[in-house]
Amino acid sequence: MMLKQIDNPGFPAINRGYDTVFRVGRLSIGLVVPLETYTRGPTPTMARHVERVQLAEALRFSAVWLRDVPFNVPSFGDAGQMFDPFAYLGFLAAKTELIALGVASIVLPLRHPAHVAKAAASVDVLSGGRLILGVASGDRPEEYPALALPFADRGARFRKSYDYIERMRETAPTFENAYGSPYGGMDMLPKPACTKLPLLITGGSQQDPDWIARHGDGWITYPRQIEVQAKIIADWRARVAAAGGPEKPAMQSLYVDLADDPDALPQPIHLGFRLGVRHLRAYLSALEKIGVNHVAINLRLNRADTEATLQRLAAEVLPDFTD
Repeated sequence: MMLKQIDNPGFPAINRGYDTVFRVGRLSIGLVVPLETYTRGPTPTMARHVERVQLAEALRFSAVWLRDVPFNVPSFGDAGQMFDPFAYLGFLAAKTELIALGVASIVLPLRHPAHVAKAAASVDVLSGGRLILGVASGDRPEEYPALALPFADRGARFRKSYDYIERMRETAPTFENAYGSPYGGMDMLPKPACTKLPLLITGGSQQDPDWIARHGDGWITYPRQIEVQAKIIADWRARVAAAGGPEKPAMQSLYVDLADDPDALPQPIHLGFRLGVRHLRAYLSALEKIGVNHVAINLRLNRADTEATLQRLAAEVLPDFTD
């Protein structure tokens, strides 16, 4: 069973995952893996990790999101899903059928772009066009000396890596790039499942905002107060419009600790809230109104049972944000 294609006027069609998750004027809801609570240390147990992703798919969450965390850096305090994102994306592609598979985000300066392009296109093809590829310049300085790479010039290397990956969808491209210069008619296979890989840029990625608006297929940002986020999203959309291209989606993450009391008032937690389901619906509706197209919910700090929380979110929140 293939992922259903949704008519999506306004955003360009890229692949099945992108076209289904991002809809003009609408908000969809995804989940950050691992789907479990872990508050006493940086490493999850990965208990029932496949079954929980399959449950998320069955409950009609639109996407699951992985992260690129090559080293367990003490100052960062979170090892993510622990598995290499591309290996894990390939594994999840074989274990699911419908849900979009996102990564937010691959740290481009830490990898050769040829490897990123090949791995990402492979996942896209194997999943039937369900990959959404977030990319970033990286925010953990400790990782760079471990790979004998300078932290200071990661912005320039991000741009060069991005350009290299974009060119790999062409047939036998020939170009000059700091990462290498393909020539002589050689080609990279496979090509992405559809026209290209959807590339969403995370945060500032050490780039000029107008460069991000011109080049990214969308933008991944962080949660903020609604009034502040509204101004930031409006500025992003103005820059996209000024660049002269099509509309592009914006998404954000959100840590959620879902209270038993549906009327529990929001209380701030790390990059999110502890709150009741009614206030969560209202908050997500406000994000939809200001132009956020997708929210990736992180349950790391959630105190309730994970399966029960997924069921509650599906029953009491998703109906407001699904067609």
